[in-house]
Amino acid sequence: MKAVPESTGVLVVGAGPVGLSLAASLRQKGVDAVLLDRAAEGANTSRAAVVHARTLEALREIDVTGELVERGIIVPRFTVRERDRVLLTVEFGDLPTDFPYTLLVPQNVTEEILLGRLHAAGGLVHRPFEVTDLAQDEDGVTATLADGERIRAAYAVGTDGMHSTVREHAGIAFEGDAYPQSFILADVHLDWAGGSEEVMLFFSSEGVTVVAPLPGGRHRIVATVDEAPQDPTAADVQALLDARGPRRHPALIKDVVWSSRFRVHHRLAARYRAGRVFLAGDSAHVHSPAGGQGMNTGIQDALGLAGKLAAVINDGAPDSVLDEYEAERRPIAEQVVSFTDKMTNVATMGSPVLRGVRNTLLRTLDWIPAVHRTMAMNLSELSTDPTRR
Repeated sequence: MKAVPESTGVLVVGAGPVGLSLAASLRQKGVDAVLLDRAAEGANTSRAAVVHARTLEALREIDVTGELVERGIIVPRFTVRERDRVLLTVEFGDLPTDFPYTLLVPQNVTEEILLGRLHAAGGLVHRPFEVTDLAQDEDGVTATLADGERIRAAYAVGTDGMHSTVREHAGIAFEGDAYPQSFILADVHLDWAGGSEEVMLFFSSEGVTVVAPLPGGRHRIVATVDEAPQDPTAADVQALLDARGPRRHPALIKDVVWSSRFRVHHRLAARYRAGRVFLAGDSAHVHSPAGGQGMNTGIQDALGLAGKLAAVINDGAPDSVLDEYEAERRPIAEQVVSFTDKMTNVATMGSPVLRGVRNTLLRTLDWIPAVHRTMAMNLSELSTDPTRR
């Protein structure tokens, strides 16, 4: 007996939040979908931890939003700071949504919830299976796996990350560049006066630093550094907070729960479709984590694509419906890549004179309600909904 089916309607490669969302949505719509991942088991670390309002709205389609909210922590505010000085405050409470906040929930919890929904819809993740080749013709796509097995599908979707095998074999360029800095990511227990009511973005000439609350009394620290250590320690993270964080009420690291380092690119796929092959999530776009929007944009990609694939496969809609996916989603990713790139560049200005001008401008903008709304709509990704622009 073959370990994976010989054929399917849609082959999804990569079982992160984007692949899980896509497969669960397809199965729920009655589309036969096979989800493969090359890892022997799902990751158990928090990684992407921000779920924005637009994503919570979209995920209602597959009935996971309620459990996400129950297991996350609601954060109603985002502030931009330089040390103790608040430069800009973004409140989410007035957003036109049922979810007027940012939800902080570890990625492994998000994946657990999505996997449960996939199972409930009759699907599963096939592990560990690595796609080594992908070929397509007029009638479908044939994927060859590392063990020599093959699976035939009407369509294939790459949700396999920045180094996407699917994108490579589809011949789609991944245009952009890498940031010169590396990033430290750490989940820590803190001793400090700050609460769990806001995500804080600290500007510094040395780099950008984000401090965000997580469930269970933890905090997420994300920071750019010239060269991050392989395994950031409590001392490494403490040095960052001492150099960039609040002075009046300094944050003290009690312990590090988990830490990592990574490099960030700002790249966008030249196309989201090549024949019967599609891209979604990090396979299609990567950018600075400054706004916590990467996973969110990817999940929205997945749910949008699922609806169009189901329309073609189940309802006999014309193939041109599938072209709408790129037309709708790529401009949104382009905006997100641009927005987060500008945010990162503004945050890391080296010139003291320019930093002074920036800070004065932000403090001035902080008095303008329209600026608050624009920032809140952009961060929450509600601005991507044309009915609310």
